[in-house]
Amino acid sequence: MARRRFFVDRIKSDRASLHGPDAHHLARVLRAEPGQQYEITDGESLCLAEIVSADPRVVEFRVVDSLDPGQALPPLVVLAALIKFDRFEWMIEKVTELGVKAVVPVAAARTEHGLLQAAAKRVERWRKIARESSQQSRRVRVPEVRDAVALAAALRLSYSLKIALDEEPGGKSLLDRARNWGRNGDLAISIGPEGGWTDGERASMRESGWVTASLGPTIVRAETAAIAAAAILSQLTV
Repeated sequence: MARRRFFVDRIKSDRASLHGPDAHHLARVLRAEPGQQYEITDGESLCLAEIVSADPRVVEFRVVDSLDPGQALPPLVVLAALIKFDRFEWMIEKVTELGVKAVVPVAAARTEHGLLQAAAKRVERWRKIARESSQQSRRVRVPEVRDAVALAAALRLSYSLKIALDEEPGGKSLLDRARNWGRNGDLAISIGPEGGWTDGERASMRESGWVTASLGPTIVRAETAAIAAAAILSQLTV
């Protein structure tokens, strides 16, 4: 069985410490004791570490060995239109497992009224979900969950390739659009809200250098589209 992995703020020399809920979980729930070994990462290094002391407030580690962090994850950025928060949180959890670099919550024209304002109160919870999902899926880096923005602001962000998923018939497949991408900069994929993009939003995307792509002939939920896109794109550089 693979060792449990925990994120620490910093690995300095051969020492690191774990604080907050993770320390409480390790000390109280898992009943960790001095001498037990776990994997730890600070987002850059990955190490095998031994517990020196275990307290619900702080767990102290001593590094035993450096570990290979494995292949770098592809630089995928998901611009996800805000949807009902239970489904949005599930989407964050799953695209984190699949290896995205960042999630940008976006307010589109058809985003339900009030979600953009409410998102400001939820973003820390979303970051916690991304962190927990990263530990579960044994990532070395936690994806960035950015503050929610209006679509117009999101479209101005710079990426090496910008693909907007669209349910309109006749579009190229996502795989065809992204086939020549080889980790040379971030690839951004935008996912529309319930009801899809408006004609005005499609025009703005074209003007900003976005190309459209399709996941196929069926209409899928926004969270399904995000997960399917992350799964497809993550395989292009394996």
